[in-house]
Amino acid sequence: MKAGPGPIFGLMAEFETPTELVHAAKGAYAAGYRKMDTYTPYPLEEAAEAIGAHHNRVSLIVLIGAMLGMVGGYSLEYWVSVIAYPINSGGKPFHSWPAFIPVTFECAILGASLAAVFGMLALNGLPQPYHPVFNAPNFVRASKDRFFLCIEAQDPRFSPSDTRKLLESFQPEEITEVPY
Repeated sequence: MKAGPGPIFGLMAEFETPTELVHAAKGAYAAGYRKMDTYTPYPLEEAAEAIGAHHNRVSLIVLIGAMLGMVGGYSLEYWVSVIAYPINSGGKPFHSWPAFIPVTFECAILGASLAAVFGMLALNGLPQPYHPVFNAPNFVRASKDRFFLCIEAQDPRFSPSDTRKLLESFQPEEITEVPY
């Protein structure tokens, strides 16, 4: 076990197979741990479900972005056609809403797409060029052939000795302290 001189970010367990990782993640979640994350070389939906990461707010952010884009586009068309530059063209009313629909639709799509990109970046905490898990000795293998479960020290149930005992019960390859 390597321990840093300062406070620790958490305890990280290394597993050889995805099945072992999912089993450990389910066990840690059942034990009451909530501030944890899994690191795998490829997307593993079972691991995300095991740690309770199934709630996603991106769809709500995209809906709000679409609504704001729609209201903004319609308001712009209304302001231009009725208030700022009213032009009497063939006796049509200034507020001719059927002509506003294409712009309103396009602005809704633009607002939704921008909200999706920036919402995803914000929810993922990106850009983040440094993360404490990069300090774990074998973490470079997370992108090759190993599977990691990290329980963060910020978790209310975290205790270095109790959390280590829990992780040891899942028989990982190695357990390391992750320094900040």
